[in-house]
Amino acid sequence: MHTPSAEQEGTRQGVLTGVTWYHWLVVIIASCGWLFDCMDQRIFALAREPALREVLGGGSADEVVKNWSGWATGIMMIGWATGGIIFGMMSDRWGRVKTMVVTLLVYSGFTGLSGIARTPHEFLMYRFLVGLGVGGMFGAATTLVAESVPGGFRSIALGSLQAISAAGNIMGSLLSTQIRPGQADFLFGLSGWRVIFFVGILPALLVIPMILVLREPERWKEAKRKIREGGDQSRHIGSIPDLFRHPTWRRNVLVGVCLGLAGMAGLWGIGFFSPELISGALRAQGESQQTIDTVRGNATALQDVGSFLGMLAFTFAATFIGRRPAFFVAFILCLVTTIFVFNSLHTSTDAYWMLPLMGFAQLSVFGGYSIYFPELFPTRLRGTGVGFCYNTVRYLAAGFPPMLMYLNQTMLSQGVEEPFRKAATYLSFIFALGLVALIWAPETKGKPLPED
Repeated sequence: MHTPSAEQEGTRQGVLTGVTWYHWLVVIIASCGWLFDCMDQRIFALAREPALREVLGGGSADEVVKNWSGWATGIMMIGWATGGIIFGMMSDRWGRVKTMVVTLLVYSGFTGLSGIARTPHEFLMYRFLVGLGVGGMFGAATTLVAESVPGGFRSIALGSLQAISAAGNIMGSLLSTQIRPGQADFLFGLSGWRVIFFVGILPALLVIPMILVLREPERWKEAKRKIREGGDQSRHIGSIPDLFRHPTWRRNVLVGVCLGLAGMAGLWGIGFFSPELISGALRAQGESQQTIDTVRGNATALQDVGSFLGMLAFTFAATFIGRRPAFFVAFILCLVTTIFVFNSLHTSTDAYWMLPLMGFAQLSVFGGYSIYFPELFPTRLRGTGVGFCYNTVRYLAAGFPPMLMYLNQTMLSQGVEEPFRKAATYLSFIFALGLVALIWAPETKGKPLPED
C-alpha cells in the first residue's frame, strides 16, 4: 500500500505539526454540521412522547404511546441507515462538501416539518426523511476532516468533532426546558413539541459557511483523477461491492459493522430511552408533569455533558494508547453503567448523577467511530466504508427500540415487576458484541490513511 511520507512525518513530529487556520475551520464547520444533527436527535428523543400522545389522542394509554415511540425511533433509524449508505457513496462520487450541504438541508428541513404532523403516520414519515439527512452527515463530515488535516492531528480532530457534537445534544436538552414539549399551548395555540421542531430548521443557515469556506480535499481529487485516467475497470469510486472484493477491506467492514451495531443498538435501543425511564420513575413518586419535564431536560443535558467527557477521554486514550484498548475499556463501561442506571434510578437526584455516568460510557465509543472508521478504508471507498459501517447497522439497531417495548409489554402482561427496567437490562448485553469484534480489529494508531 502507498504510504504518504508527509503524513508519516506529521505523525512522528506531533499532533499540531502543519496545522493551519484552514484546518481549524474545516474541523469547526464540519463539527457544527454534526452538532446540529445531534441537536435534532435530542429534540426528537425529548419530544416524541408528547408528540405522539397528542396526535394519538389525549386518552391513549401509556403503553400505546410507548409502542409508537419505539416505532418512531426505529423508522428514523431505518431512514438514517438508508441515508448513510446513499450519501456515503455520494460523498465519494460528488464530493465531501457538496454532500454535507445536501444532508444539512434535508435533516433541518424535515425536522421543521415534523412540527406540522397531525397523525402518527405523518410523524413517522417525517422522521424517516429526517433520518436520511442525519445518516449522511456523519460520513461526509468525518471523511472531509480525515482527508483535510495532517496525519498527526487526525485523531484529535476527528475525536473532537464527535465530542463537540455533545453540545448539540445539550442544546436540545436545554431548549426543552424553555420550550416544554409537553406543554399543550406554548405559543399561538401550538404545543411545545411543535415549536421545538420548528426551531430545528435554523441549522440550515450553516450551508453559507460550508459553501463559502470549505473545499474538497486534494486527496479525494487525486483519487478521482487516478481512477479516471488509470483505466482500471476493477477499481471504482464509492462502490459497495469493492468493499467486499478486497480481503482487507472486507475484514474491516465486518469489524466496523460489529463495533457499530454494539454501540448503536445500546444507545438508541436503550440509552436514549432515559427520558422514559425518568418519566416512569417520577410518576411512581407522584411528581407533576412540569417537574418531570424539567428533570428530563436537565438530566439529559447532564447525560450529554457526560457524553462529551466520555468522547474526549476516548480521543486521548485512542491517540496515546491505541484504538483497540480504548474500545475495550469503553464497551466494558457501557455494559456495567447501563445495567446499573436502568436498575437503580428512582428519584430526580438519581437522574442528575446517574445519567452522566451512562452518557460518558455509551457515547465514548462514538468518539471511537469517528476516529477509527475513516482509518479502515482507502480514499476511493472511504465515504462509502464509513457510511456503511456507521449506518448499515441501524437497520439492525432499528429493531431494538420496538424490541425494548415488546419485552416491556410482554413482561407487563406476565405480571413482572418493573418490566421496562428488566427489558433494558437484557438488551444491554449487546455491548458484548463490540468486545468480540476487537479480536479481529486492526490497530491503526500512528499509521497513515490506507490507499490501494
